[in-house]
Amino acid sequence: MDFQRSYIRLFFAFLLLAFINGLSADEEQFNDDGPELKSYHDPNSEEEDVREASEIVASAVLSKHEEPQLEDEKQSEGEEKEDLPDQPPPIEDKPKEVPVVNGGTADGEPCIFPFLFQKKEYSDCTTDGRGDGRLWCATTYDYDQDKKWGFCESKLFINEAEEQYHTILRIFFSFLKKLYEKLLKVAEKGHHKAMEKVAYAMLFGDYINQNVTRAKEMFEKLAIEGSPKAQTALGFLYAAGLGVNSSQAKALVYYTFGALGGNLVAHMILGYRYLGGVGVPQSCESALTHYRLVANQVASDVSLTGGSAVQRIRLLDELENPGSTSGMLEEDLIQYYQFLAEKGDVQAQVGLGQLHLHGGRGVEQNHQRAYDYFNQAANAGNTHAMAFLGKMFSEGSDFIPQNNETALQYFKKASDLGNPVGQSGLGMAYLYGRGVPVNYELALKYFQKAAEQGWVDGQLQLGTMYYNGIGVKRDYKQALKFFNLASQSGHILAFYNLAQMHATGTGVMRSCQTAVELFKNVCERGRWSERLMTAYGSFKEGEADAALVQYLLLAEQGYEVAQSNVAFILDQITAFSENQMKPTIILASEQQHSAQAMFNLGYMHEKGLGIKQDIHLAKRFYDMAGEASPDAQVPVFLALCKLGLVYTLQYLQDLNLDELMSQVDLDQLLGPEWDLYLMTVIALLLGTVIAYRQRQHQIIVPPRAPAPAPPPRPPQAPPSPPAEPQPQEDTPAQDPEPDPAQEDEEQEEQQ
Repeated sequence: MDFQRSYIRLFFAFLLLAFINGLSADEEQFNDDGPELKSYHDPNSEEEDVREASEIVASAVLSKHEEPQLEDEKQSEGEEKEDLPDQPPPIEDKPKEVPVVNGGTADGEPCIFPFLFQKKEYSDCTTDGRGDGRLWCATTYDYDQDKKWGFCESKLFINEAEEQYHTILRIFFSFLKKLYEKLLKVAEKGHHKAMEKVAYAMLFGDYINQNVTRAKEMFEKLAIEGSPKAQTALGFLYAAGLGVNSSQAKALVYYTFGALGGNLVAHMILGYRYLGGVGVPQSCESALTHYRLVANQVASDVSLTGGSAVQRIRLLDELENPGSTSGMLEEDLIQYYQFLAEKGDVQAQVGLGQLHLHGGRGVEQNHQRAYDYFNQAANAGNTHAMAFLGKMFSEGSDFIPQNNETALQYFKKASDLGNPVGQSGLGMAYLYGRGVPVNYELALKYFQKAAEQGWVDGQLQLGTMYYNGIGVKRDYKQALKFFNLASQSGHILAFYNLAQMHATGTGVMRSCQTAVELFKNVCERGRWSERLMTAYGSFKEGEADAALVQYLLLAEQGYEVAQSNVAFILDQITAFSENQMKPTIILASEQQHSAQAMFNLGYMHEKGLGIKQDIHLAKRFYDMAGEASPDAQVPVFLALCKLGLVYTLQYLQDLNLDELMSQVDLDQLLGPEWDLYLMTVIALLLGTVIAYRQRQHQIIVPPRAPAPAPPPRPPQAPPSPPAEPQPQEDTPAQDPEPDPAQEDEEQEEQQ
């Protein structure tokens, strides 16, 4: 019993010791929790602790004046450990990244906030003081004194802007699609203008789904009402065989009605058909009539608007040479030029200004951006930029109001520094009295200075003055000279004036063919040429059917690049492999004397692609391709060799020699000794060849021309009497020593 009691006492003693040790351990743990905040959390959340601590440290160094406050807070936390919150303290926001400027006068330097601008402090990037809405900041506190600044446009900013641009475009096209859907409802009510818009949109797939069949139905309704646009569209459908069976006769009828109604596209198509004899008798004069009507309108539009540059991109060249600069400028390359311009590169600023002023190379026309770039370059002292600013103020636009005084100031400043653009601008001012009194002598003087430096506008205006006799005596030869110089730079009005001179025979011998080619060049610069870029955009977006229809219409108008692109797309689309319009389009391209098109047409006839196989026509087109371009002679030679081999094999197969030889019995046909006869004939042929070769080896001296009689010889050495020549009726006997070989030949002939 005592033994059991002793065990019970020991057990209670151990329990008491364990309880006391537990209390001391809890007290030590409580004391360890106070000094360090990071051990407050669960040990399993170590990564989260590190992240939060780093963010707190980053926020702590945001500004120097906040550090004492943070230290006071830490001290208070250390002193009042008992009042710790139940949750960890909130993490402060990540500090705003200080942007590094691009361009300006402090490229690559960080912004300083706040900075002083016009006696006002700014704590962030601003657009104040700029008319283009671009954000900028100063890199020193006092901008007014230091003038150190740059754009707040980092790479992230540019990417965000690009993303916003595409978002806006999607919204814009979605909005246009909704508008066309509403326009479709108006067209269903019979409104003619709405029906024309919707029908063409359905034909080309513009903003609404492409539907050629429904577009044809609408065009037919409009054509009955006498719509020239609808009649031209129906002519195109019948010519290309879209939605209908191809009929060149019906196409010609509809084109004619459309042209009579004044549709310029119909006139252009008929001009091309008469020029090449496509479906009509070839007639240069008829082509001249149609092309001249269209060119008059195009020249008028160019005079008023200045025209726009349209890039002609050949899909085949782009595929074979992706790095070619004949197409649109790469987006990265444009961004590189923009980067150079923002860093202050004057040439890049002027180049981008011209690119945005006229448009082209994948860049849309934007007068505001052009003005900004020209203004930056002009402030740096570039005379070209000054002159182009004068040109923009002289012509006026939606962005820049027309102002002759401002234009004159820029022109004068650039001209004084010898810039030809400024000189030409001053010449225009004096010629038409823009801000100054009309003075033909000064206009002529400035145009001559500009033309001497090769400026195209100076050459064009100088030619116009000589042609019309303005300020000078009328001189058509001088006018022709300066128009030719201006045309070498591609000026549309220069081509138009040259075409007029060749069409009327003014100052030059009349040439219908030359006039038509020049008028055609002018017509292809019309507003419908913008469809080339639209078709290219559709092709790039994967809408091959829409691109094909657009290129087909341009091919009908005579655009050689469109004809080439149609053939390229048809090669890529297997669905059209059996379509019979493929050889027709390539045949149309052949009218442009394209060696590639002729070679393709020969290949199609050889293989029977889309048409019946015809080796004879294939050879004809191969020969034409070799004559059209020296570069095509080698592939044409190889193709002809292959064609000859194919023809020989085909002939032998058709001949069936095995069956023919099995049916022929030579013993019965030629006799039992036919082999002896054959050997005799072969021996005679060999003898004839040997005799002919021996005769060729003989030296034959041709009769010499009559010569004067030789002088008498001295008496001490009398000459021996010459041998008597053989009597010849036709041979003169002036040679005292006839050639023995000639005598032998003559004797053989007499025998």
